[in-house]
Amino acid sequence: METPPRYLSGFGNEFETEALPGALPLGQNSPQNCAYGLYAEQLSGTSFTAPRGVNQRSWLYRIRPSVLHARNFSTSGASLWKTAPGSREEAASLGQFRWSPVPIPSEKLTFVAGVRTITTAGDVDMRSGMSANIYFATQSMAEEYFYGADGELLVVPQQGALTFFTEFGRIDVAPGEICVLPRGVKFKVALIDGPARGFLCENYGASFTLPNRGAIGANCLANGRDFKTPVAAFEDNETPCAMTVKWGGKFYLCEIDHSPLDVVAWHGNYAPYKYDLRNFAPIGALLFDHPDPSIFTVLTAPSGETGVANVDFVIFSERWLVAEHTFRPPWYHVNVMSEFMGLILGQYDAKPMGFAPGGMSLHNAMTPHGPDTEAFDRATRAELKPEKLADTLAFMFESRLPQHLTAYAAELATLQKDYADCWSGLIKRFNGAP
Repeated sequence: METPPRYLSGFGNEFETEALPGALPLGQNSPQNCAYGLYAEQLSGTSFTAPRGVNQRSWLYRIRPSVLHARNFSTSGASLWKTAPGSREEAASLGQFRWSPVPIPSEKLTFVAGVRTITTAGDVDMRSGMSANIYFATQSMAEEYFYGADGELLVVPQQGALTFFTEFGRIDVAPGEICVLPRGVKFKVALIDGPARGFLCENYGASFTLPNRGAIGANCLANGRDFKTPVAAFEDNETPCAMTVKWGGKFYLCEIDHSPLDVVAWHGNYAPYKYDLRNFAPIGALLFDHPDPSIFTVLTAPSGETGVANVDFVIFSERWLVAEHTFRPPWYHVNVMSEFMGLILGQYDAKPMGFAPGGMSLHNAMTPHGPDTEAFDRATRAELKPEKLADTLAFMFESRLPQHLTAYAAELATLQKDYADCWSGLIKRFNGAP
């Protein structure tokens, strides 16, 4: 059952919704008897004593408590979804790496079975680090459900729209949007318009939140009002089904006799959400030079060090270029952060050739990178009139931790082994005195 389509909006605030009138208790979280014979259950995303501003929890009012959803586990089969550090393979990770789009396989794959890890960083048991993944989905999940205990999942579709039916309700997400599924939230995934491909960041650390804007002030970048929580919906289904749980980098399976998506009402601030990247309000240089690319940060997962992220999610979207006497593309760079980049659509201005939608690249910590020869030549000769970068969308999963390649990534047929040749035309231009 579900309510008419609508989303609750906002970020970091308290939300509430119900799929049946009166299912949500008023005035207290756990009454002696809940309406409709429901059970009250709290889902905590932080420790109980976390400061009020970062404390995350939601109260769920469900047909059966979750203790009936996760019992008698057996280990599941091997997966190409890897976790740091235990599954780290000996693949060379130093250098510049780029992959052409990986074709969607012809085999039947659900969203969970179709995850393929490209890099891992940190240590899942220490709640620090991340993995960068691609995913493929060629069939919907039917009587199959999943939740991840290792980290929250940031989903970035590149081709094909998906419906995430979660404990909190339904979220439809299409290319140009993102969806975040918190740690411990159960869900299944259905295809909307055919086979799907995209990117997935598993964040082992603190939850994603809006970045501090500093001198930018209260507006621009991503605004809280544009983040949407699910349409209220639940399943009252007693068909036998399977639950897969990712915990400690391993996969466990249990059989249950009913759907776990049986939450009729909920309230709190720990819930899935979506965001339309077209709502991002970019800022930039109005006269000359470059601000740092941190001005394009949509979400950040903070570390224990102020201003240094466990993971940043950064986008490069449509925007105007107006700076005078400036080399406008991203500059040549050596960075303490590690940068996994993907292209959703269009062309990336620093790499006009060889970086196609669905493709990805890795420039690890302290690895030089920057515009290719063609981008450099064009930018140094261009007439610097106002120019709009249109029909483009790239992103980065950027981490303070080194990202290590998996064997799967190192052996992909789409790995561009001649990637470094894109800089070979950068000749010596020095014309000073000897």
